[in-house]
Parts: sequence; C-alpha cells; structure tokens
Amino acid sequence: MSTERKICFVIMPFSQTSPQHTEDYWTEHFETFLKPLIEENPELEARRSKALRGDILKEIVTNLVVAPLVVADLTDHNCNVYWELGVRQSFKHGTITIAEEGTRLPFDIGGKGTVFYDPTKHLKMEKFRKQFKEAIQDCVANPDRPDSHVLETLSGRGTLFQIIQRDEAIRRLEAVLSECNRNLGIMAAVVNIAKANQKGSGTRNFPTSRFGLSAVELLTTTRYVEDDESFFKLAERCASNLVALNSQLNIWEYTPDNTEKWLLQNEQTYTNCIKELKTKVEYNREKLTKRF
Repeated sequence: MSTERKICFVIMPFSQTSPQHTEDYWTEHFETFLKPLIEENPELEARRSKALRGDILKEIVTNLVVAPLVVADLTDHNCNVYWELGVRQSFKHGTITIAEEGTRLPFDIGGKGTVFYDPTKHLKMEKFRKQFKEAIQDCVANPDRPDSHVLETLSGRGTLFQIIQRDEAIRRLEAVLSECNRNLGIMAAVVNIAKANQKGSGTRNFPTSRFGLSAVELLTTTRYVEDDESFFKLAERCASNLVALNSQLNIWEYTPDNTEKWLLQNEQTYTNCIKELKTKVEYNREKLTKRF
C-alpha cells in the first residue's frame, strides 16, 4: 500500500466480548466491513489496534496520538476500547465513534455523535455507510474541528491548559519582581560602599553580593507573557546592565577608583531601568491575575 496515505487507526475489541461477538467476528468485522469502507476514501489506510500487551503498548499510544483519524467501535463496552479512546481524546481531535444498534452508551460518551450500525437490517446499514463516510470525509477535510470535550478542556483559551500556563507565568513574573527588589537593595549597598570609599583615605571595602539576572533572562528568551516589543527590549536592556554591573564588581578590587567613579556615574540610569522594569512586570502580573 502507498505510504503516502493517511492512517486511520481503528480502536475495536480483539477478543470475544459476547457470545455473538467472538474473536473471529471482530477480525472479520474489521477486514471485510470497516477496512474496505474506510479505504473507499483513497487518502486513507485503515489499521487495527492490537491486544494491550506491554511490548506494544507504546506503539498503540503513539498511533492513537499521531494518527490523523481514529475510529472507535464502542460495541459491548470493551474496557480496552474505552482506554484507548480516552488516550486519543486527551491529545487529538479527529475521532469517530461507532457502535452496533442497541448499544447503551455511558453518559460521558452519550453527548458525542456516535454512528450506529445494524448488520441485520439492510436499510439501516446503508444509512450507516453514508453517515460514516461523511464523518470520515469531514475529519479529513477539517482535521482541527473539535470533537473531544477532554481536549477542549485541557487546551485553548479559558481552559485548564491556559489556566496552568497563566499560573506559571505569574510565578515567573513574581520571580522577576523578587530579583528586581533584591537588585535594588544590592545597588543601594554598592553605591553606599562606593561613596564611602571615595570619601575615605583608609582601607577600602568591597561588596560580596552580585546582581541576579536569571529571572530577567528567562523573560527575555521565552517571552511568556503577552506584551509589546518595547517591554521585552526594556528587559533585555536591564539584563545587559546587570551583566555590566557584575563585571565592574568583579574588577573593583583591581581598579578601585575607576570602578567607583563608574558606579556612581551610572547608578541612577541603572536604578531607573530596574524600577521601570519592575513597574511593567507588576502591571503584567496584575493583568494575568484578573483573567478568568
């Protein structure tokens, strides 16, 4: 078969589920009914799930996650089928559920548009074939159309994923604020030491603390909040200033007079930059806190 065709992964029982639905029944159900019906669409190749053994479990999960289209037969409420359906609907849309006429679906699945077939009635089977092929074509033509309540809850705006993402962004912004406050304290201490050294004629003192910039650098590299380019340019400028300040602190003992004059000359500019970044970070944190 052509490797260019898209995979339609079929979730269905692989062993006996009732006196009527034996292992041979399910094999024939796939080989002579579902597979030919699916492959009437020339873009698709139908593949069947296998028994859930440890050595192929990863392969099944991979197929469930990456397959463009999945068909799940819910007849007889097979536990493996429901497990595989749950995996699929946690990761991707593009799933069609089918079942034999008379199957009573649980509440969780009842709201989903399941297509029913009846092997004993020709007219109902023709109706099923038509609806099933239309559903397949719709999945092929509209792969991103939502059909999983699970995935809609976990991803997208206003959903669980975004709430988690927002909370993580707030924690990161709080780390930036903590870093700004600490750096302002270090700046004040550094300036006091530099002024005292410039006035005195005795032994010079040197600070042991260094400016932190890991939280600011994370903000500039990942841009995990929605803001305009000027905000991130400010963060980048602040990070560069902190690098320059640490470089001066590291050579202070070797060039004391020049370093102290440089620090006192640039202190106001660098302090204002940290304060401006702190104000804008507080605004972004407040904006995120008010969402949802």
